[in-house]
Amino acid sequence: MNITQTVFRVRGMHCASCARSVEVNIGKLSGVQSVSVNLAGESAAISFDADTISQKQIISAINKLGFKAFLPSEKDKNEDETILCKEKQTLFVSLLFSALLFIIAMGPMMGLFSLPEPLSNPKFLTILQLILVIPVIICGFHFYLSGFKSLFRGSPNMDTLIAVGTLAALSYSIYSTVLVYLGDAHAVHGLYFESAAMIIALVKLGKFLEKRATKKTSEAVRKLVSLTPSTAVVLRDGKEIEVKIQEVEVGDIAIVRPGEKIPVDGVIISGATETDESMITGESMPVSKASGDEVIGGCINRTGYIQVKASRIGQDTTLAQIVRTVSEAQASKAPIARLADTVAGYFVPAVITIAFISAIAWFISGKDFAFTLSIFISVLVISCPCALGLATPVAIMVGTGTAAEHGILFRNGAALEHASKVNTVVLDKTGTITTGKPVVTDIISDIAHDALLSLAAACESSSEHLLGEAIVEYAKAKELDIPNADRFEYTVGSGVKAYVDGKVIYVGNKAFVKETGRFEAEAIRLAESGKTSVYVADEEKTLGVIAIADAVKSSAAECIAELSARGIDVYMLTGDNERTARAIAAQVGIKNVISDVKPNGKSEVITKLRADGKTVCMVGDGINDAPALAATDVAITVSSGTDIAAETSDVILMKNDLLDIPRTIQISSAVTRNIRQNLFWAFAYNVIGIPVAAGVLYAFGGPLLNPMIGAAAMSLSSVTVVTNALRLSRMKIK
Repeated sequence: MNITQTVFRVRGMHCASCARSVEVNIGKLSGVQSVSVNLAGESAAISFDADTISQKQIISAINKLGFKAFLPSEKDKNEDETILCKEKQTLFVSLLFSALLFIIAMGPMMGLFSLPEPLSNPKFLTILQLILVIPVIICGFHFYLSGFKSLFRGSPNMDTLIAVGTLAALSYSIYSTVLVYLGDAHAVHGLYFESAAMIIALVKLGKFLEKRATKKTSEAVRKLVSLTPSTAVVLRDGKEIEVKIQEVEVGDIAIVRPGEKIPVDGVIISGATETDESMITGESMPVSKASGDEVIGGCINRTGYIQVKASRIGQDTTLAQIVRTVSEAQASKAPIARLADTVAGYFVPAVITIAFISAIAWFISGKDFAFTLSIFISVLVISCPCALGLATPVAIMVGTGTAAEHGILFRNGAALEHASKVNTVVLDKTGTITTGKPVVTDIISDIAHDALLSLAAACESSSEHLLGEAIVEYAKAKELDIPNADRFEYTVGSGVKAYVDGKVIYVGNKAFVKETGRFEAEAIRLAESGKTSVYVADEEKTLGVIAIADAVKSSAAECIAELSARGIDVYMLTGDNERTARAIAAQVGIKNVISDVKPNGKSEVITKLRADGKTVCMVGDGINDAPALAATDVAITVSSGTDIAAETSDVILMKNDLLDIPRTIQISSAVTRNIRQNLFWAFAYNVIGIPVAAGVLYAFGGPLLNPMIGAAAMSLSSVTVVTNALRLSRMKIK
C-alpha cells in the first residue's frame, strides 16, 4: 500500500450537511482511508492508497456530489478574491431590490408612507413586486441549484432549506398573481414576494460576512506562504543571474544581500549576518549566522552579504513543511466535533419534517393557508446547520494559526484538544531539559586556570570525544593560546596522553591519571552536582580538575514553575544515574525523577503512568525518545528550528524554548473552551429558534416569528460563531 494524505480545496459547501456529505460519500470509495472536511477552510484532508485511487478520481467523485474540488495552488488567493468580489456585487443587487420590495409591501403597514389602496390597483402592485423579485431570484439562484441537487441525492443541506422555503413563498405568490389577473382583487393580500426576497438577501448577507470573517482564520498560513520570494539570485558560470524560485536547484549558490529574503534552506558558505526568523520560529530576536550555519528559506537577511548553498528546495524547505503541517492541522477535526457531525447528518431532514408537521398542525387547528405557509417558511429558514458546521473548524483554524505565529506547530485537531486535558508532563533530560552539549562549568587547580585549560586543550585538540571537544571549545572561546602537542596516545574510555612542550600531560578520569587523593573532595562535590570531573596531570602530580556538564536550558526552571502553577505533575525521565539525574532535577525544580531507564524502557514508563489514570504529555527530542513519544497521549518534540518532520510527534516547538510547553497547553485550553462555547450557542440557537418558528410561543399568546426575522437570525448565528473564534487571534500568550 502507498498511503498518502492530500488536502484538497472544496468549493460550494455551505453547511455542516454539505461537509458531512463529502465525508460519507468519499469515505466509501475504495482506497480511501479517512476523510476530514473543514467547512470554514473549504478543504478536505483525505488519506488514501495511491495504488488504488488517484487524486484525479477523488476530485471527480467530489465534483459529482455537486461541489468543486481541486488541488491548492498559488492562484487560490486571487480566485478567492474574485469570488468574494462577485458575491459582493450580487449581494448589493439582492439588498437593493429586496429593500424596494419591503418598502412597497410593508411601508404603508408600518406607517412610513402611503400608497394607493391595493384593491384599487391590484394588477399594478402585483406585477411591480414580481418584476422587483426577479433580480433577487437570479442573484440567489445558486441556492436552488445546490439545494435541490442535494435533496435529490438524498443529502439535503442548508441550501435545501432556503430553496424549499422561498420557493413555497414564491409559488404561493405567483398563484395569487394569477388569481389577481383572473379578477380576484383580494388575492393581492396573498403576495409573499418580499419575504422570499428578504430571506435570500439576508442569507446572502450572512454568508458574505461569514466568508469575509473566515478569511481571517487562514491569515497565518497566508503570511507564511507570502514569505517565499518569487525569484532568487544565483551564481552560475561565475555570473550572478536572477531566476524563478522554481528553477533553483540543490547545490546552487544563492546571493542574498541585506534586507532580502533568503530564497531556500541552505548553509552559509561565505559571509556573516543576522537573520529575522520570527515568522518561522516565533522568535523576535535576530539570530547571528556565520559561515557553516544553516539558514531557513523565507527568513530575512538583515545585515550582511552572504552566499548560501541550497540544501532544500521547493516542497522540501522548512517553510513549505510548516505551511503543509499547519494546513493539514486546520483541515483535521478535533474529537469534540463528532457530536456536531452526528447531528448534522440528521439535522436538515429533521427540520423539513418539523416544518411540514408544524404547518399541517396549524392548518388542522383552523388557521388559513397564509398562516401555515408562514410557519412552514419560518421553521425552514431559522434552522442553521451552518453554525454547527463552523463551530469546530473556525476555532481550530484560528488556534493553529495563532500557535504557528508563536513557533508552535500542532499537527492535527486531536492534538489541539488532547493537550488541554494534560495533567502530567514527562520531560526527557538530555536535549530537552539540557542543551545536549557538554560545556566547561568549573576549573579547580593549583596553577593558573588558563594555564591548566591550555594544557588540557592541547592534549584534546585531536580528540573526537565530546568532553575533549568541550574543553577545546571553551579554551578557544577564551581566546587562549593553545600550545602544540605531539605523540598522542588515546585510551578508550579513560583519557589521552600527549607531550606538550616536551612534558608528558595526562587528561582523563581519576584512574587514568593515577590520582592519589588530591582534589578528591572537590570531585565528589562536583559529582553530586551532576558534573563530570576531568583530571589534568603531569608525571609528578595532578595539576587540577576541569568540571564538564550538560548545561541546563535557561528556560527550564521557569517552564517547570509554570506547569506546576497549572497543577500539572512534572517528571524527568532519563537514562543517567540517579545522582546525576537528581542534581539536574534540583536545578530546575523537578521533584519526580525516573532515572537509569534504557531507551526502550521509556515507553513502558509512559504506559504505566497512563495506566494510573494520568493524561500524559511526553516532551523529547524526537530521536531516542520516539518509542515513548508514540506511547503518550500528547507527544511534543523540541525542534532545532529546521527539523519539523518528527513523525511520532503531535506538536513541534520550533523555538527550542521549553516555555512553549505551557504555552501549548494554554493555547489548547483556549481553543477547546472556544469550541465548547461555539457548539453550545449553535445547539442552543436551534433548540430555541425552531420551536419559536413553529409557533409554540404563539400558541400560548406570544408573538409569531416573521420569516424575514428568522432568516436574519440564522445568518447572525453563523457570524457570531466565526466572530467568537476570531477572538483567539487576540489571545495573550504568556
